[in-house]
Amino acid sequence: MSPSHVERSVGGSAPPCIAGKPVSTVPATVIAYHNHVRSPQLKDATVKRLSALHTGLYRATRGRVGRRLVHNDMLLLTTAGRRTGAAHTVPLLYLRDGDRLVVIASYGGRPEHPEWYRNLLAEPSATVQILGNTRQVRARTMTVEERAIWWPRIVQAHSDYAVYQSRTDREIPVVWLD
Repeated sequence: MSPSHVERSVGGSAPPCIAGKPVSTVPATVIAYHNHVRSPQLKDATVKRLSALHTGLYRATRGRVGRRLVHNDMLLLTTAGRRTGAAHTVPLLYLRDGDRLVVIASYGGRPEHPEWYRNLLAEPSATVQILGNTRQVRARTMTVEERAIWWPRIVQAHSDYAVYQSRTDREIPVVWLD
């Protein structure tokens, strides 16, 4: 973990910081996940382990731990596996548009779409947990026009999305969750 991304105060009593700014209720393991996702060399197995840890902490605390990352809200998205039908849950940054949610299938700029997005393409029904509240949603990839409107908002919320887009030839999908 790079010291430039995560710092702690002397004595370790203050919450972790990213780029010198306090990040409330985010454990160091979640910050490690954020920092590793920024690295294109991170192994998929490590991403899965850190994602599972974040998911477990979020669920166990009803979102009190892991609800924010890099100044953005986090949710848990549970999809049905496209091959097995088994439930798969991932923590994702999200934005709101009224009651609709917006999630981004960046996968850190990898050349392939993340599994959760491929699962939604096969079965758009999913479950979202925000803090202690769970609800059913239906996913739909934004149209070209919708994405053109939303992409600048997404990059403004978390500038690394522009970096992720620059790492890949695929257009990173942006997804409505209604």
